[in-house]
Amino acid sequence: NGVYNGTSELQLERINVYFNEASGNKYVPRAVLVNLKPGTMDAVRAGPFGQLFRPNNFFFGQSGAGN
Repeated sequence: NGVYNGTSELQLERINVYFNEASGNKYVPRAVLVNLKPGTMDAVRAGPFGQLFRPNNFFFGQSGAGN
């Protein structure tokens, strides 16, 4: 759900290395997800961690590499 659950002050001080803070003390991964197949991205979005990523961080092509 994006909420920090830990007890370490050090982790909280350095959380911005891997996450951006969103509204309501929620954290969003600092990531860009790239794939040639839209179906792969759909699977990530539908998975248990899909809602953690910002929708505009998903980039995909129209078809796969074909190999």
